[in-house]
Amino acid sequence: MALCVTGSIAAFKAVEIARHFIQKGVRVLPVLTRSGARFVGHATFTGLCGEVARDDMWDASFPGELHIHLATEADVVVVAPATADAIARFASGRADDLMAALVLCARGPVVIAPAMHPRMYAHPATQRNVGVLRSDGRVTLVGPVVGEVANGEVGLGRMAEPSDIAAAALSLLRPQDLAGLRIVVTAGPTVEDLDPVRYLSNRSSGRMGFAIAQQAAARGAKVVLVAGPVELATPSGVERVNVRSAMEMRNALWQAMGPELKAADALVMAAAVADYRAAEPSDVKLKRVAGPQSIHFIANPDLLAELGAARSGRSPMLVGFALETATGDELARLAQAKLQSKKVDLVVANGASDAIGGDDTQAMLVSASGIETLAPMTKVALADRLLDRVAAYGKAGS
Repeated sequence: MALCVTGSIAAFKAVEIARHFIQKGVRVLPVLTRSGARFVGHATFTGLCGEVARDDMWDASFPGELHIHLATEADVVVVAPATADAIARFASGRADDLMAALVLCARGPVVIAPAMHPRMYAHPATQRNVGVLRSDGRVTLVGPVVGEVANGEVGLGRMAEPSDIAAAALSLLRPQDLAGLRIVVTAGPTVEDLDPVRYLSNRSSGRMGFAIAQQAAARGAKVVLVAGPVELATPSGVERVNVRSAMEMRNALWQAMGPELKAADALVMAAAVADYRAAEPSDVKLKRVAGPQSIHFIANPDLLAELGAARSGRSPMLVGFALETATGDELARLAQAKLQSKKVDLVVANGASDAIGGDDTQAMLVSASGIETLAPMTKVALADRLLDRVAAYGKAGS
């Protein structure tokens, strides 16, 4: 693991990230930018990691191309904290120092944890650069999160917790415990047209389903991602099927699962499928009229319940999501009801305020064996907790 530290006040937290890696038996190769070394010195990382902390691509003590050597040695490159300047250089493909050159020639995944003042993160240039990194598909962004920053202001720009950054990076080093499994994942909303310019939908961003697909592929599974209309890059190694409506998602699911559900080992239904659609969508734009206007809706099929009813035996594993405005015991009760009514093996229950829109979430895992309430974590970390259950389910049935 290469750990790159840039010139942010959050640099001191990189020491804790390094400790997480070392406690897991991971070799850590520390790399500092010149600015990063002004916040936490070489001696700290050299002493902690047992590896020389490097900051110079032209280090005379190393015979050869240091950035190539580090990229070859590191299975994962982590940049934490990552400043706005570092993100801009990554997005433009710069290689003007050791860290940037290392990221550019990394042979494995790169994990980036942004950390900056909220106004810097919100700036259109930074958002454009973050978008470029997301669309490239080789970078996992962890955070930032909403919180207090160095000058006491509160906003989106604070670096994610060291434990979450470490968990995201360590998940990329995991054994291929899902190798040989074919997993179908749904993500995002569905869109139900009312007329040629209007539609009924919901606020799902698709990030949870995409995180599950990403992590499943990283752990060796063959993954089919059935995605509603979202602007997210397809995770590396994932087969993506784009759909729009609930009926299109239904058709894509049966295609992916097979007529007797024998084509998949697990389905993770993270999509937020619209419950209703217009009975008769208009072929022309509906005009504004004086007074109330009525649109007749009909129910969409319950896609997960259909699959639960069609399944014979314990395969494939079926995982559903329960996104509710309820919390606590009421959320658990609703999830248990969904577990039984849809005949599934696991329900991931979220409160809407904890799940919609951001990179972080809080959930409980509800199964016939009980309820596990999880601490707040990133969606990537939650994806891995869920996939641990999928891996265990497969082993129990083998």
